[in-house]
Amino acid sequence: MATHPDDEANSSEHDDAATVRTSRTVPALEAIRKTTDRILALLCMVIFVALVVIVSWQVFSRQILQDSAPWTEEAARYTFVVLALLGAALVFSERGHIAVELLASRFPVAGQLIISVAVELIVIFFAVFVFVIGGYRVAANAWNQGLSTLPLSVGQVYMVLPLVGILITFYSIYHLITVLLNGERPTPSVDETAEVI
Repeated sequence: MATHPDDEANSSEHDDAATVRTSRTVPALEAIRKTTDRILALLCMVIFVALVVIVSWQVFSRQILQDSAPWTEEAARYTFVVLALLGAALVFSERGHIAVELLASRFPVAGQLIISVAVELIVIFFAVFVFVIGGYRVAANAWNQGLSTLPLSVGQVYMVLPLVGILITFYSIYHLITVLLNGERPTPSVDETAEVI
């Protein structure tokens, strides 16, 4: 079937427009991801330092002053939980979460691409429904439940759940787009120099 020159020109213009949109979208997403990574990494460092200070004060007050500060145990527990959740979100940025790739790596590239897309869609589903929606409901239910030794409520601490869900969703959408449009590897690259635990 012969194609009209105008049809070919329209198709070429459409492909060029799609390429321009893709080349603009991915760098914009990359800039947002890098900024989010920096903020999240800084926040994790601050929270980690706070956790070290809290635990150090707990040990000092118990062992040296012989009068353990009552707020330190609760503060350390919730600080650790918040740090773990935010750290987990940061790991999603680098696709560093635990993955069993033995089966996926045996597929051809097209099969790996399908598996990668399916995994990211499952992660998005989980993050939205469990972390964002479920986390918000849990936080709302516990909003007026005060902590015994801290001037916060349990619900205020639990608000980290929807925040982490939003971050994980963003990172998964970013990886989904870069895998489909920008040629990112379907499976995360393995760092051979990393220590095996």
